[in-house]
Order: sequence, then structure tokens, then C-alpha cells
Amino acid sequence: MFAVNVLAAYLLTALIDRSGRLVFLSSGMHHARNPNLDDLQWIRRRWNAARAYAESKLLDVTLAFALARRWAPGPLQRGRPRLGAHPHGRPYASDDLDLGVQTQVWLATGDDSGATRTGRYLYHRRPYAAHPAASDPAVQDRLLAICADLTGRPMP
Repeated sequence: MFAVNVLAAYLLTALIDRSGRLVFLSSGMHHARNPNLDDLQWIRRRWNAARAYAESKLLDVTLAFALARRWAPGPLQRGRPRLGAHPHGRPYASDDLDLGVQTQVWLATGDDSGATRTGRYLYHRRPYAAHPAASDPAVQDRLLAICADLTGRPMP
């Protein structure tokens, strides 16, 4: 779960030229967990798919916020990562599928001030409270360091 949902996003971001826009997808389930940075790959913990998913979605938010903080625009740079939440894509999803993609499309293509602001967790194009740990610079920096160590690729 961590490798697919977090480490892959980290590595792809580390390998591309810095983009004007990055949109990270998460889930409201990210509120259900606290980050366990001592066992991100669930080696020492008893496996629980729902908890692992929720934790990985929290770490997606943390990664996006870390990049937004680190890649603050300078005089030659126009953008920072944007973050949008998404509903679950299962038959019992709690959201309309059409509404579920509107935030991501807006963040990727919109030019208004709402779409170009950065470092926010959004739901239906509106700011929504993210888990407090995602905004903690110490948690962000530790996650980036762990991902750099696991991939052998530091974030530029």
C-alpha cells in the first residue's frame, strides 16, 4: 500500500522536472490514522488493509504539503504542488462520480486564484481540514528522508 500510494508518487515527482502543477490525490479516510513513520511498509505490524490504506492517504497529503512548503515559488518559478481529495471509487462510494473528479480537473487546468493556490487539501473545490500531522514540518521532513533512502533518489 505504501509503495504504490506514496513511494511511487514520491519517486515520480523526484524524477520529473519541477512542474508548475502537481495534483496529489487523497481520501477523507486519511483522517482515520496517525502516521507510523517507524513501520511504513507494515513489516512489524499486523496487516490491516483499511488502516494501511488510510495511513497511505495521510502520507499522500503529507508528501504534497512537504513539496508545497519546500518548493515555495521564487522569482523564476510559477507554481507549487496542488492537492485535491477524491472519493472512493468503489460501488459504495459516498460521492457522485462526476463531482468526484471536478476538483482534480480544476486543479490541473484552472487558471483562477482558487485553482492556483497551493498547499491545501480540497474537497469539491473548497478547502477542507487535513489531518494535523500532514502540516507538521518534522513529519514532512522525516517522510521525505525515508522516501529518499528507500528509493536512492533525494527530492530536488
